[in-house]
Amino acid sequence: MHEHNNIPSELENEDRHKGKHFEGQMKKVFAAFERNPSTMLMVSIQTGILRANICRYVSIWKRQGKIKHLKFGLCKISKHPAGYYTTNPELFPVINPSNTGRI
Repeated sequence: MHEHNNIPSELENEDRHKGKHFEGQMKKVFAAFERNPSTMLMVSIQTGILRANICRYVSIWKRQGKIKHLKFGLCKISKHPAGYYTTNPELFPVINPSNTGRI
């Protein structure tokens, strides 16, 4: 029996299309967090993108230092405590070395 290790071209095209789809989503989500500090649910409602995807993007951007947690507050949609995030570097919190707890 002969096995093929090649991916069928229709699957390659589908994967390529998915990548562009998620890239577009990431750009929309990044821009939404840049415009206004928001919770993930607020951005989900605003953009129509699933909150699970937004959570994944935020995780990636945290590792890259592209998004910062600003505060905890009540989400304007759910009315529950939630984190507010921003991708706007001008709003990133400034860490004061004298407040790091080191002596």
